[in-house]
Amino acid sequence: MTPMTIEGENPQTTAPPAGSAKRALLGRLSWGLADQAASSMSNFAVGIYVARSLGVTAFGVFSLAWVTYGVVLNVSRGLSTDPLVVRFSGVPDVSWRGAVARSTGTALGVGTAIGAACLLAGLGLGGRLGPAFACLGVMLPGLLLQDAWRFGFFAAGNGRKAFVNDVVWGIALVPAMVVAARVGSVAAFVLAWGASAAVAAGYGYIQSGIRPRMAEARGWLREQRDLGYRYLVENVSLSGASQLRAYGLGAIAGVGAVGAVRGAELLMGPFLAVLMGLSLVTVPEAARVLRQAPHRLGPFCLLLGGGQAAAALLWGGALLLMPDRLGEFGLGDVWHSASQLIVAITFSVAGAGLGTGAAAGLRALGAARRSLRCQLFASACYVGGGLGGAAMAGTVGSAWGVASATVSGSAVWWLQLRSALRERHHNSVPEVRTS
Repeated sequence: MTPMTIEGENPQTTAPPAGSAKRALLGRLSWGLADQAASSMSNFAVGIYVARSLGVTAFGVFSLAWVTYGVVLNVSRGLSTDPLVVRFSGVPDVSWRGAVARSTGTALGVGTAIGAACLLAGLGLGGRLGPAFACLGVMLPGLLLQDAWRFGFFAAGNGRKAFVNDVVWGIALVPAMVVAARVGSVAAFVLAWGASAAVAAGYGYIQSGIRPRMAEARGWLREQRDLGYRYLVENVSLSGASQLRAYGLGAIAGVGAVGAVRGAELLMGPFLAVLMGLSLVTVPEAARVLRQAPHRLGPFCLLLGGGQAAAALLWGGALLLMPDRLGEFGLGDVWHSASQLIVAITFSVAGAGLGTGAAAGLRALGAARRSLRCQLFASACYVGGGLGGAAMAGTVGSAWGVASATVSGSAVWWLQLRSALRERHHNSVPEVRTS
């Protein structure tokens, strides 16, 4: 029998030894956690400092600017950095540098365009809200560029640089916040927050030596349109569902219910920080697994999602054993109502953790249509479960409705990943000839 040759076979790179590969993976995951810890600590410190400096009403205005930034950030990530980490993780340095230049240029362009809209809206609004939004518009390009550098570094497997960049932002925040406190206005705090991010964004240029090419943003959007626009809808639907559930819960069960849910989420805060830290590296790592050993992608995603779900259950179990005195010390009067939601919130976070494993696999495969379908389904279930549960059983009902929706959404993510893996295997079956 003559040897078989396979048409269309791509040359495979030599995989590193198993031991060194595991050490490299652990190192990248550790930097992801460290970076998220630095980012979360900075955000927490900013929130506490601004709240104590401004009071409830002014802090509410600052929070509206912060929430608006979060929505714009999801837009930027969907169009610029999500396609980057899917298609340019673990690639040769030349390809990575070119992609990062266009991706960061896109983030800068998104920040400039939406920032101009915020500036005009702020100038038209007036009052306390107007100056805050006007200042946010000025600062958005720097804020989005700083975030884009983080994802660019993680795509290259260099989470240490992302961590250092976030530390630079945190250091720059200190004098900026002190100056803002002396001024004592919401606009001053928004400017201080954004200006310190701009410092970190400038340092990102020094770290990478890459100049963002805003002129090539249109080309990047055109090249990545099969992923970018679907990720845009996916990201916005995720943040929008959370906002709709919060507003609806407040209308149905009262503002106190929203506070109770927020209190329970704060109890899960340390674990959620870990979850967010891992999310920075899960897609790049899944993309590396796909390139080096495609048959291991499914088990890798299962280990990733299962590990996060198990950790969430363990954290929730520890919260149930926490003495009431300790809970009251941390949350005050909110503890009593929040503690009733611990079990439901734990299952909700566990379901989300399990689903992130499948989501990372779908993104690594570039199956944007499937991931968009999953996210829209999960978002609809989240809103429906949260509001339907609230209508039937108040705050507790809403929490269990969200938990059921999250677990159901996770099942859909895994079904879609299984289908995508089967489809890829079917399409990659080579044509075999024996002559």
